[in-house]
This record gives sequence, C-alpha cells and structure tokens, in this order.
Amino acid sequence: MFFSKSWNPDGLHMYITGGSTGLGLSTALILAGKGAHVSIVARNQEKLDKAVEAMENCRQHPNQLLTAYSFSLTTAEESAAALEAVCKPHDGRAPDAVFACAGSSKPMFFMDMTPQDMADGMVNGYWIQAWTAMAAAKKNGARGNQGQDRSRFFYSGLHVFYRLGVIFPGETCASRCAMQTYLEFKHRPQAAGLADTLQSEFMLYDIDCHIFFPPTMFTPGYDEENKTKPKIVREIESTDDGLTADAAAKAMIYGVQKGHAHITGDMITDLFRASTRGAAPRHNIFLDTIYDMAASIIAPIWRMSVDKRVRAHRVEHQQYLHDSGFFS
Repeated sequence: MFFSKSWNPDGLHMYITGGSTGLGLSTALILAGKGAHVSIVARNQEKLDKAVEAMENCRQHPNQLLTAYSFSLTTAEESAAALEAVCKPHDGRAPDAVFACAGSSKPMFFMDMTPQDMADGMVNGYWIQAWTAMAAAKKNGARGNQGQDRSRFFYSGLHVFYRLGVIFPGETCASRCAMQTYLEFKHRPQAAGLADTLQSEFMLYDIDCHIFFPPTMFTPGYDEENKTKPKIVREIESTDDGLTADAAAKAMIYGVQKGHAHITGDMITDLFRASTRGAAPRHNIFLDTIYDMAASIIAPIWRMSVDKRVRAHRVEHQQYLHDSGFFS
C-alpha cells in the first residue's frame, strides 16, 4: 500500500483544506515535520498567516514549499479555483495527497432549524468536501501515468485523502450517534456514502479514498459547536473522553498508513465502525468480528441508556419550547 508504515511524505505535495485550525492544522504540522510540501486553504487570512508561521517552525528542508491560500470552498467553482492556485507552484501537477478537513457544524434541535439552517448544514458538512474531492479527482485522473505516484483521497470529520490520495474526515463518532439516535443534525450518512462510493470508483484511476470518524475533538470548531448544541446532547457526549487535534491527526495518519477505508480514533469509535461499516472493507477480519459481536451487546444497552436520558429531558424540553415561543 502507498500509505504503509514505511510511507515517507518527504518531498511529496500535501493539500489540506481547513488547514488553519484544528485537525487540518495539526495534520499540516505533522506532515511539514516529515519534510512534505504542504499547501493549506481556509477563509481567514490572519489564521492562515499564523498557520504558516507554525509550519515554518516544523520545516525540515530549505526547499520545502509551505504555502497558504484564502478561499471559500462552498461551491464547485471556488473549490476548483483553490486547487488550481495550490497546484501552480508545483508546475500545475495534482497534489500527492488531499486532506479535506474543511467544514463546520451548527448543532441544534431539529424543531429549531430553519430551511436555511438545513441548507447551510449540507454546504458546511458535505458539499464543502465533496466539491474538493471532485476537483482533485478530475485533476488527478486527467494526469494519467505522468510519472506521479498513485493518489489517495482522505475524508476527515468529513475528510478526504489521496495517493494521489484523498481523505474525508467524517463528523465525530459522538455526533454520528447523535444524528442517528437523538437530537443533533449532522450529515454522516452522506459523507460515508460518498467515501464508500468513491473508494470503489477510484480504483479505476488507482486512487485510494478513506474517511475518518474521530471521537470528540477538542478544537476551536468544537467550542463553536457548543454555543448552539442542546444541553442534552452535551450531557450524552460528556461520556466521550475525546482527543486533542494533534492526537486525532496522528490517529488519522496511522489509519491511512494501515490502509483503513474507515479510520477511527479510539476503541469506542472502533466498535461503532465495526457494527455500522456496511460493505466497507474490514480492518482485520478477526478483530472486526470480535468488535461487531461486542457492539451487538454494548450498543443496545448504550442506546437504552440514551433513550432513558432523552425521555427524562421531556419536561425540561417542554419548558424550553415554551420559553422560546415555539407554541405561540
């Protein structure tokens, strides 16, 4: 596998969206420290400037290209323009790996959402990564076998990686469960569905695709989410110990090195991965069978405990709805 433990990013070009903070920045710093050329894209120029300074502190070679570009990635046109800007210093060649870490979440009760909230959720939780995947895949596929190594896509939280690889980070496992069992609205099924579909289709172009489902990550984005996240969701998530962005980035890169299609960050997320992976490739047939059996016992018990807490929240929630004018 391209991303085996012996994989050396030294001298390769890594493209990271959402690279100014959180998981994207931590990934950029790790790869810069391994001698890679790193290009990051985000909106906020001030944060990008600080990120470049941090990458410079990780520089291994004087000829490393450590660059940052300010782009919005919410449309196909903007995502394609960002990719072209990133590739220009590299003679227009497609990146060797793409980490699609851009995106955001605004969790709230479904009843509180407006149509615009739902539309924005799809843009910031799905399309912002899907557009990057499309642009990068087409550019990489068009290059054929012009002397570059195989590609890879990675989705992280939804995130995408290339060999050329692409990685899509999915949302946190706690949020993934929140969408399926209680109150928080996320776009995990769309993200995982896209990653699984691309994992198959990209075999035609020798491109690998992965998706990363981290546990709770303590990042600036997480702090922003908590401003609108319902109290009951925060309480349920409190049982998740969580990871720092650095620890999550290390787990993600390790999963890529192992060639995992669905990457996780700890034992709990591994249990959910094994029990909900569908037709995605297994990590290890023996371990995954054990995890799946364990999850078949643990998950229903966990689900019952969550349902009990949600029902116990009804009286408080009715008061919340009354105070917010929902019944008027």
